[in-house]
Amino acid sequence: MGLKASCAVCAKQGRGVRSEGSWPLLPPRPRHRPAPLQARCEGRRREQPQMLENSSVPLFIVFILLFILLLIVVLMRKSGTAALIWNEIIREKVTNFIMNQSKEQRILNFVLQNAVRGDPCSVMDTIDKYCSQKEWAMNVGNEKGLILDKTVEEANPSVALELGTYCGYSAVRISRLLKAGARLLTVEFNPEFAAIAKQMIEFAGVQDKVKLLEGPSEEIIPQLKKKYEVDTLDFVFLDHWKDRYTPDTILLQECNLLRKGSILLADNIIFPGAPDFLNYVRKSPHFKCTNYPSHLEYMQVEDAMEKAVFLG
Repeated sequence: MGLKASCAVCAKQGRGVRSEGSWPLLPPRPRHRPAPLQARCEGRRREQPQMLENSSVPLFIVFILLFILLLIVVLMRKSGTAALIWNEIIREKVTNFIMNQSKEQRILNFVLQNAVRGDPCSVMDTIDKYCSQKEWAMNVGNEKGLILDKTVEEANPSVALELGTYCGYSAVRISRLLKAGARLLTVEFNPEFAAIAKQMIEFAGVQDKVKLLEGPSEEIIPQLKKKYEVDTLDFVFLDHWKDRYTPDTILLQECNLLRKGSILLADNIIFPGAPDFLNYVRKSPHFKCTNYPSHLEYMQVEDAMEKAVFLG
């Protein structure tokens, strides 16, 4: 085939033909032209909803977390159970882990740093301040403390018994009202609480009026007469395990530690509640009862105290 014929065939097939001394011609490369302005704008408009959708996910999570936090705050004010779960199980455990220190030790440290040594009222006020502003704790508190004060003054005891010392708040509160020569025996089962309470009582300057007994109430009550020279008790404050209120009251009767006119005052009879105790003393012909409505310490949750006067 001649050169001209070959060129004609190549031209039909779209192939380049090189002349003598030249490279073969390659097909032209397609050029990528930029998309028109309208197309680019449409693409951006399609991307914007996706970006907004992606950003709305974390915002939604933040909203849910804020809602849960608000719900917890509301429930804490109105629900004692929610408040205890938050304060005693969640918040306290986390704070203890972070600070490597118990809540009770933090309360004591706050008192040592801010209260006046030898001043029971200063110690009480400092504990109330800490527990109302920083961390909730199961003291009798300032509101029900006024009921406690009134009952102690009414009983005017020579010998008083407290079941459940905890950090020593109510022991300090009771002992500051005792007349000369009177004494308070306070019972605490938890060794850590007992150690904290002992320091609190000494700092308040009432250690000469208070004797702290460490151990379970059901073991200590039968020892009061012989070991601690108690004839009868004029006043008993029940603020320990609620399921021990009734058996310990019966034990006090069986051990002849109550006289006619002895006054029992029980805390937290609504929340957490002591229904068995209420049923026992209110139906018993040996007690005359008075109810004092109040609130759970440092909260707006309904609670009450029950006074039971022993009739013999």
